[in-house]
Amino acid sequence: MLNLELINKLLQGDKRACARIITKIENNEDEAVDILKEIYKHTGKAHVVGITGPPGGGKSTLTYRLSKDLSNQGKKVGIIAIDPTSPFSGGSILGDRIRMNELSTDPNVFIRSMGTRGHLGGLSKATHGGIKAFDAFGCDYIFVETVGVGQSEVDIVRTADTVVMVMVPGLGDDIQAIKAGIMEIADIFAVNKSDLDGAERTTAEIRMMVEMGNNENKPSILNVIANKNKGILELIEEINRHKEYLVLSGKLEEKRTERIRSEIITLIEDEIKSRIFNDKDIYKLLDNVLKNVYNKEIDPYSAKDKLFKAIV
Repeated sequence: MLNLELINKLLQGDKRACARIITKIENNEDEAVDILKEIYKHTGKAHVVGITGPPGGGKSTLTYRLSKDLSNQGKKVGIIAIDPTSPFSGGSILGDRIRMNELSTDPNVFIRSMGTRGHLGGLSKATHGGIKAFDAFGCDYIFVETVGVGQSEVDIVRTADTVVMVMVPGLGDDIQAIKAGIMEIADIFAVNKSDLDGAERTTAEIRMMVEMGNNENKPSILNVIANKNKGILELIEEINRHKEYLVLSGKLEEKRTERIRSEIITLIEDEIKSRIFNDKDIYKLLDNVLKNVYNKEIDPYSAKDKLFKAIV
């Protein structure tokens, strides 16, 4: 039975209700889908910002500083911190982000760590549901801080309105190595720890790659020192500038429409997989089909057709 009281509390900005709903989403409880259906009409107001980049770039510190300054401006912020999942416990390895502990008592900020749970792309499967919960909760900004695993990080493009790529000096040839993948997804480059040697060179290399790109709206490049709170307000201004560009150009509608398309396709894929593994008759048919394919009695394409007819 749908818990309407819990949903109403969420819509009224109750942190505990929001936490309970996100837990239901993460645990894939039956009620979670009904809750998401009910709150969907209350979403779409928050600006979703992806914080990504190579490991060790200071993403958590930067997210902390951005959230603190936005909170000081009276904005409501949700943070989804994606962590690699422990293969032993299934829990998130970096769940206790010490730098963000101070924010846990801030009434304008809500932090939630999520394990990837083996989901490819560097994002938790529950991330989309968590974003909807934060949106309905009344957040103005939702930060999605990714694991930082390299090429597969492109998944953030299908999730965020604005992507901030955090880079650091001293990467050297690593910039060349990763540019074919994650370099192209950035809307804003934040060169963190820019007081270290090599910061100017890193900024120059990124600028050269940006100029070579085909982007209609060239990504901006900012120097920040997150642990000293320098350049953070300028970065917030740049995020807001990009948001304004998306709205005025119609790109925001385009991005979000594509996001919905991707989500619907993923939901269909998940439903098909669920039916294959949870329906005993279909799973038995799969076993039989496997033997037929192995013995060259039928081909994999015909096997797919056979299974698909049984599923639908």
